[in-house]
Amino acid sequence: MQFGIFGSAQAGSLHLGPETGQGFRDYLDHAIEAEALGFHASFLVEHHFTGWNQVSATLMLQTALAMRTTKLRLGTAVIVLPWHNPVLLAEQAATLDQISGGRLDFGIGRGYRHNEFAGFCIPQDEATPRFEESVEVMIRSWTSRARFSHRGRFWQFDEIVVEPPPLQQPHPPLWVAAGSDASIRRAAERGFNLILDQYASPEQHGQRIALYRSVREAKGLGFHPMQVAVARQVHVADSRAEAEAELEKQARWTRRTVEVSRTPGGAIGGSHVLSYAATAAGTEANACFGTADEVCERLIALRAAGVEYVLLTPFSGPEQLRRFAREVMPAFNGTTAEREIRTSQPAPA
Repeated sequence: MQFGIFGSAQAGSLHLGPETGQGFRDYLDHAIEAEALGFHASFLVEHHFTGWNQVSATLMLQTALAMRTTKLRLGTAVIVLPWHNPVLLAEQAATLDQISGGRLDFGIGRGYRHNEFAGFCIPQDEATPRFEESVEVMIRSWTSRARFSHRGRFWQFDEIVVEPPPLQQPHPPLWVAAGSDASIRRAAERGFNLILDQYASPEQHGQRIALYRSVREAKGLGFHPMQVAVARQVHVADSRAEAEAELEKQARWTRRTVEVSRTPGGAIGGSHVLSYAATAAGTEANACFGTADEVCERLIALRAAGVEYVLLTPFSGPEQLRRFAREVMPAFNGTTAEREIRTSQPAPA
């Protein structure tokens, strides 16, 4: 089983304001330590206009990380295509792919927060056609070394050749977040890798992975477990009381995300993730919060459902990162039987 880190970065830190950029430097230090501890990747979000100083220039921050790491995969989860010029974005992504030595995992999406579409003056009902046109332009930009023109609904380009080409061929892996059967089928048919949400149960994820695999194999694309990443909230606690307190803190953060995503009429935007917020504790029911053994049990359940790649969030500080690496990751270095023994047997006296 492979583990990555997943989440946001904020310009400010606990004691310093956003104008210092200390939070961005903290993110870089956090991800660098994750690489040293054996984590596979760091996936980073893109958001705008929240008032929280969340990372907005995701590729710039990941480029800084590329210069200070050698093995860590650099993911975006996700860059929202409707807000970007697709040619400029293709150039920036290819540049990062080259600088990093081919370590970019390019997660893309349609977006779901009403305030972001409103801030960019882009109608939210245009999200899907803008996304589709951008994917077409970007893939052509990366794969064509000849000049081309494009005449679309939203973008027009005349006799361009997009430079530089990416290092990974034909282009960096494209990742999309999906939850419904229809969206999973579309991702599989197009050869996109899949990010599954942090709220669904292992059983739900097992069904989604089986569907994704069957569609890929029917299209002759093949399947590898590392083409599917499952996000999970994690906190390694000393006691159930500590875990419950951290869960409540996480629930407050989730509620804030839900509120900023609502339209002026009060409806929640178009993210399947936000649908979990409609049920009591729906966004925390499957979080990996607990003692090290309890966290291992939750991860074993994911493994049994077919999950081999987990992106963990939020890792409240460096000690949590180290503790997960020290107390949980070793349980997944051996066989399934060894992992089950690790979590089901009492420690020797």
